[in-house]
Amino acid sequence: MTLSSHVFFFDIDNCLYSPTVGIIPLTKARIHAYGCSIGIDPETVKGICESYYKAYGLTIRGFIKHHGINPLDYNAKVDGSLPLETVIQPDLPLREMLQRIKMRRWAFTNAGIDHARRVLRCLGIEDMFEGITFCDYLEEDFACKPAKITYERAMQEASVSDPKMCYFVDDSVVNVVAAQEMGWTAVHVSPTEPMLPGGIPTIHDLPLVLPHIFE
Repeated sequence: MTLSSHVFFFDIDNCLYSPTVGIIPLTKARIHAYGCSIGIDPETVKGICESYYKAYGLTIRGFIKHHGINPLDYNAKVDGSLPLETVIQPDLPLREMLQRIKMRRWAFTNAGIDHARRVLRCLGIEDMFEGITFCDYLEEDFACKPAKITYERAMQEASVSDPKMCYFVDDSVVNVVAAQEMGWTAVHVSPTEPMLPGGIPTIHDLPLVLPHIFE
């Protein structure tokens, strides 16, 4: 099977590294603090942030829509303030696994570009990807996974037109299902929540479910 023209799209956060490293609670704490700083009642900020995440895919989209925040300010005080370099370590086995994949590799994230590059750099795999499809927080009403348009944009940016030539891994059930509905071959990775059929607990287990794509 010739795979050189196929593309494997990789989610980044809580996928290329384990959610057990602790980025999730650090991020939520900063989001809640940011919500309070823009006037949301501390008693309700958690629920409001969760409602924004469910409604818009990312909490920042709710902050922009309902509170008119400056995305650059949010980025500096939330994503940009995360101590990634102290909690995410270089992952040599991951790098070696990526090198064995017999197709092009592309990062596909709901994060901003600066955060995405920081994570990949911390993992020691920034050079393993041809490009990154990310969320531009400065773009008016920007879309994010699982919206169909984001998958279409990822394909366009990675120069692949046939959904059957797209592979994908993500820690989000809804993102994986959306990819499958697009016709992509998609794998769910999660050590903590129920996995979709064919899912894996860690990214390092990818060869177990897709052995044919590896050298």
